[in-house]
Amino acid sequence: MTDDLSRRLPDGLVLLGCGKMGGAMLEGWLAGGLSPSAVTVIDPNPSDRLKDLEGQGLKLNPDAIPAASVCLLAVKPQMMAEAAPQVAALAAGGTLYLSVAAGTPIRTFETMFGAVPIIRAMPNTPAAVGRGITALFGNAHSTDAQMETAEILLSAVGQTVRLEAEAQIDAVTGVSGSGPAYVFHMIEAMAAAGVAQGLSEDLAMQLARATVCGAGELAYQSPESAAQLRINVTSPNGTTAAALAVLMKEGEGLTELMTRGIAASADRSRELAG
Repeated sequence: MTDDLSRRLPDGLVLLGCGKMGGAMLEGWLAGGLSPSAVTVIDPNPSDRLKDLEGQGLKLNPDAIPAASVCLLAVKPQMMAEAAPQVAALAAGGTLYLSVAAGTPIRTFETMFGAVPIIRAMPNTPAAVGRGITALFGNAHSTDAQMETAEILLSAVGQTVRLEAEAQIDAVTGVSGSGPAYVFHMIEAMAAAGVAQGLSEDLAMQLARATVCGAGELAYQSPESAAQLRINVTSPNGTTAAALAVLMKEGEGLTELMTRGIAASADRSRELAG
């Protein structure tokens, strides 16, 4: 990644906001060999880690923001209107703006920065451990080379996929953006069910967490479909089949619940985007 990024970022990178998501991406780039001196961070409350990196060449809250090949917009959506003007001048230099701000459509950034390359991305929180997945869509001013640059940057924290239309981001939000919370709740629900069957809370939680993590890793590594993996575990008339008869009951099973939940998330995403 280092050589490719160095070639694609001749003027370096500006990171507007360095919280959990921005910080995870920064660590991924540094782990991939990107020099701290290639990065400028603008953050009103810099972490001790950023202060340490400043001593290694990272530019932290400089008086004048240097030219940049890419500006990553990683502040919270409610802070964007106040923070974005700090990097507006970069638009004149042909900087690519890459936003990971949820619920903020490309048209908002075009109003702020003008007719410049803007790519909107929807990552998720497993990016913090390098296992995220990010969906991307670029405006009409974004070139294919700039999309590739964005993919390389975001691949530092997981997989990437391209969307055919920006409107798909709302569905992506419902499935993968909000999705980790559904899995965490499933762990909670499994542990609670274990307690109801006589296990201690600690043991039930340990079993539930390990089972979900293990099954997720198996699904990640296996070439088989999720449906086939489910079938592989399910013996006819066995214990798993008994549970699935409840979870897959037509009209009221997990699929119906998940469909309604994801629809609610996607609808809320549309509302936030206005």
